[in-house]
Amino acid sequence: MDIPGKTILVTGGAGFIGSHLIERLLAAGARVRAVLHNLPQCLDTPGVEYVQADLTHMDDCRRAVQGVDLVCHCAASTSGAAAIASTPLIHVTPNIVMTAQLMEAAYLAGAKRFLLVSSSVAYPPSNKIPVREDDLFSGQPYDVYFGAGWNKRISEALAMFYAQKLKTPMSCIVVRPSNLFGPRDKFDAKTSHVTAALIRRVVQRETPFAVWGTGNDIRDLLYIDDFIDGLMLALKSPEIYLAVNISAGEGYSVKQVIQFLLELDGFQNADVRFDPTKPQMIPLRLIDNSLAREKLGFQVSVGLKEGLRRTLAWYREHGKTWPR
Repeated sequence: MDIPGKTILVTGGAGFIGSHLIERLLAAGARVRAVLHNLPQCLDTPGVEYVQADLTHMDDCRRAVQGVDLVCHCAASTSGAAAIASTPLIHVTPNIVMTAQLMEAAYLAGAKRFLLVSSSVAYPPSNKIPVREDDLFSGQPYDVYFGAGWNKRISEALAMFYAQKLKTPMSCIVVRPSNLFGPRDKFDAKTSHVTAALIRRVVQRETPFAVWGTGNDIRDLLYIDDFIDGLMLALKSPEIYLAVNISAGEGYSVKQVIQFLLELDGFQNADVRFDPTKPQMIPLRLIDNSLAREKLGFQVSVGLKEGLRRTLAWYREHGKTWPR
């Protein structure tokens, strides 16, 4: 599907994924409408039509999708391990409600394509490493991610319904990212994911440097620019329905990530202390990206160390004023 000249709605327009996608869509010649909710506009970029909307309200969904050709649903209630442990419903009700309503509104408004940003937390524990797209329903999600995982599965089932089960379908593309990081991520202590949290704490020279878990958890970390490359390729795909992993295809332990950050930022003699009594997330999760390479021509361009270096530099320049 061609991008130039299309009117494209981006939800989560002030968020990590949404703001980067907006820049890329504008560069590709799209007309962009972006939804703002709780966060203020973070881009000073001309040519974007910003709309204030609460997507848990159907009237706001209808208003947002009027006249759009494509919808990129990047908005979500997201947070880190601490927030999930203390408020397990945080990822469930609002996400299911806004995704279901936005899809219905987009379909009724005549949108040609709906791109859904899903998540690898929907995958079950598996001895099959790395996990592939057809492993999704082979078991229950990890218990700690049960709510978040089923929220994403329900959203994906809706996408399949609109693309494959209706007489007049709406093309739906589902993208399952691995762990993303980069500039404009959430760095707030209460809501940040592991990589952003580690970057903030390294820059702040936190002492002692306490880390939840053993540090042996393996993560597939993908720099945001590479992920946006994958999204753009997915938007242009000729498929009526496609669910695809966008990942680095390589795993690193939390210990390794910490060591890279300490070296890159010159944090010498850091007092790193691991606490295995604290809640841990998925111990091992590697994400197969062969389908993305085959179907979309996706390739990773930014290695982990280079991505961490870029993000550290951005956070040192913008971290004190960044509102997340």
